[in-house]
Amino acid sequence: MPADERPVPLRHALRESPGVLRLALVRFAGQFGDGMFQAALSGAILFNPERQTDPLAIAAGFAVLLLPYSVIGPYAGALLDRWDRRTVLLVANVLRAVLIGLVCGGLLAGIGETPLLLLALAVVGISRFLLSGVSAALPKVLAQKWLVPMNSVLATVASGCAGLGAATSVAVIGLVGAGDFGSAVAVAISGVGSVVSALLAAGFAPKVLGPEPSEVQANESTMRAIATGLRTGATAVWESVHVTTAMLGIGAHRIVFGTNTLIMVLVLRQAPTDGAGLNNGLLGFGVAIASIAAGMLVAAVVAPFLIPRLGRQRTVVLGLVTATVVQLTLVTPIALAHAGSAVPRAHQLLLVGAFLFGLAGQTIKLTGDATMQIDIDDARRGQVFALQDTVFNIAFIVAIAAAALVIPDDGRSLAVVLAGAVIYCVGIAAIVVNMRGRGILTRGRGIIARRR
Repeated sequence: MPADERPVPLRHALRESPGVLRLALVRFAGQFGDGMFQAALSGAILFNPERQTDPLAIAAGFAVLLLPYSVIGPYAGALLDRWDRRTVLLVANVLRAVLIGLVCGGLLAGIGETPLLLLALAVVGISRFLLSGVSAALPKVLAQKWLVPMNSVLATVASGCAGLGAATSVAVIGLVGAGDFGSAVAVAISGVGSVVSALLAAGFAPKVLGPEPSEVQANESTMRAIATGLRTGATAVWESVHVTTAMLGIGAHRIVFGTNTLIMVLVLRQAPTDGAGLNNGLLGFGVAIASIAAGMLVAAVVAPFLIPRLGRQRTVVLGLVTATVVQLTLVTPIALAHAGSAVPRAHQLLLVGAFLFGLAGQTIKLTGDATMQIDIDDARRGQVFALQDTVFNIAFIVAIAAAALVIPDDGRSLAVVLAGAVIYCVGIAAIVVNMRGRGILTRGRGIIARRR
């Protein structure tokens, strides 16, 4: 068993690496606010009785929010390998807080969906950039032997914080009332997370989060690094069979997660209002998010147990196999339930499926994060994490857009559900080919070298 994958007591890591706790709090505060913001935005657009959206409009909204950063992310990632990451975390959090204030003002003024989505686009883009920065900085304050268990805890607890933030938004909207005003109040409160995160980031000494000057290519300008960011990140991924496997697993899961998200939103939108000012659809959406977050928290325990025993590549495959079974057994009933008592039972199964998808998906993600932190050098780590964001977002957007073209307004489509299971199987097959093909290639090169 590799030394960097053996289980170790996390309390020793905290004693040896005091900067980890502060970096963790930067991430926790930011993701709590981000979870609040995104749920409030869902309340303002997807489950707002004052606004009506069809599947194509929902897909367009996700595209506006995620696609632009997905395109520039790998290039922006080059900045994480050249700028002081402490400064990046500080300035970006302040900028995010300002933009959240503008979104709040826009909701109170009743602006249209297009300018609202454009403002939200900037907020979400900064959030993704910050997550890449924190992930790239972690190995600078933590020894490699702690990365697998600590990364599992930090990434998963952060996802739990995002889920708690989303639940808080749902509660706020429930108290204040559905509509633009209730969403504006929730958005305003979400800005506190960015402010706290910025204050915590300011406590780091300059340059302590990297990159180290010796790790920056002295003969390459920052502008050239940005221009070649995508190629650099892709090259680093291809050079490691473990990282390539992680990317394949992440991409496959995000495609299916995208179609399932659209199904969930459309199905929950069919629920009637309860007359108390809170739309049942938004409440159900909040419960589903909480179920996903709970699964992610369990992944924090499961992933460090599985990775040393199965290896990183097999852990990714196990996550995809689990997700395939969940897709066929727990999501399929949604497409088949059209009336009577079958509908609420299908909704309950969907919530169980949300928990298991959170568990399987986060296990894949944690394995991928650990792989990139271990196998990728610091000079390119920021670009690889930014490329991972691109894989996440583009796969998610393409899936939602494709599903929106064929799915009915009530979200019940057996063909879309089964297509998700097929995509998981294709992802597993691609990983097997990658593992065996690259392994054979590596062994062949070793034989040639010995013959020489």
